[in-house]
Amino acid sequence: MSSPFNHSHAIPEHSTGHTDEGLSRRAFLDKSISVFGWGVVATTLGVGLFENLRFLYPSVVFHPPSKYIIGGIHDFVSDEKPDQYGVISVDTRFKKDHRFFVVRDKERIFALYARCTHLGCTVNWFEDLNIFKCPCHGSEFRSNGHEFAGPAPRPLDRHHISMDSEKRIIVDTALVYSQKEFEKQKIYIRVA
Repeated sequence: MSSPFNHSHAIPEHSTGHTDEGLSRRAFLDKSISVFGWGVVATTLGVGLFENLRFLYPSVVFHPPSKYIIGGIHDFVSDEKPDQYGVISVDTRFKKDHRFFVVRDKERIFALYARCTHLGCTVNWFEDLNIFKCPCHGSEFRSNGHEFAGPAPRPLDRHHISMDSEKRIIVDTALVYSQKEFEKQKIYIRVA
């Protein structure tokens, strides 16, 4: 009589864990983990190499120059009479490309920043009305840059203006002053 526990099954000698269909589940899992692990190592090394190479070539932001030669004093001479705020002329040539106006009054030349002091929109000069207007929220400024209507809380800011050794007028748009600071530091060119 044979015992139910005494069955001996013969294991083929050529058994290596492979089935006729391909890899066993265990072998497949082992290979998958290995491929994933080496993939993580390769990705980490690749990212590290990329960052090190990128460090050698820093990303530099190039800004246009902030100083502009706008001409000589003779370019802003006028026979016109000043308006009620003392302004003789407002030059709009530099508004489009550099965002400032050159104002000539009875005694000086200065550069008004064409940025509204409310939310920063670019103001426009209306020669027929003799005022600057903001197209965004309706702030209005007199020819000398002082606000008189709309939500703007203060006058238009000014840029630094100076003359070089060759008597050329230079406006530096990187330097911006409030109207009070402008008057206090006398950041204008006296012409009278």
